[in-house]
Amino acid sequence: MIRACFIFVISISLSACANNTSISSTDLNSFASETSVTVSEYRIGVDDQVAVKVWKNPELSVLMPVRPDGKISVPLIGDIQAGGRTPEKVAAEIEKKLSVFVRNPNVTVILTELRNYEYISRIRVTGAVQTATSFPYRQGMTVLDAVLEAGGINEFAAPDRARLYRRYKKETRVYEVKLGGILHQGELSTNYYLKPGDIITVPERFF
Repeated sequence: MIRACFIFVISISLSACANNTSISSTDLNSFASETSVTVSEYRIGVDDQVAVKVWKNPELSVLMPVRPDGKISVPLIGDIQAGGRTPEKVAAEIEKKLSVFVRNPNVTVILTELRNYEYISRIRVTGAVQTATSFPYRQGMTVLDAVLEAGGINEFAAPDRARLYRRYKKETRVYEVKLGGILHQGELSTNYYLKPGDIITVPERFF
C-alpha cells in the first residue's frame, strides 16, 4: 500500500495570455472567494527536501534534497526521478522497484521542505516603482504592502492604471488597481489581499 502524505495550496506563475475581469469594488469578500488558490497536487521541484520512509526497513529510509537533475538516490535501487512528479507517483515507483528486494514494501514519500514552492509562490512587483522586487508571500499581505516593499511608486508612475495579475485555474485574470487612490486618498476598495504567485505592475504615465 502506498501512503504519500502531502496536501498543499499552490498557485503557479503568470501565463502568456491574460483575460480582463471586472469585479465589484465594494465586495472584497466576493473577490477573495472567487480567486482563492485552488488545492492541487504539488509536483516536487529541484532543492525540495524529500523523506523516503520504508515501513519496517529503516536502513532503506532516506532524507535528501532533490538534485539539480531532478533525481534522488534510494538504497538498493539507485536513482529515482522525483522532479516534476507528485510524491504519490514517486512512492509508487520506489515501491515497485524495491519489491525485487523487499517483500511487500510499504513506502511513504513526504516533502519536508518546500524550497521550490517558495520560489514559485513569490509576490512580484514591476514597472514604475522605486525597485522592482520579488519576495516571499506572507498571509494577509495586500497590494499596498507589496508596493511599499518595492519602495513605493516613482515619479513616472501612472498609479491608477496599475494591474494585479493572478493565475486562476488555467487562465490569468487581470484586476484594475487604483493605486493612486490607495496611496493618496485612503481609498482601499482595490487594496486586494494577495495570493501566492500574484504579480503587480505599475505602468509609466504618458508624457
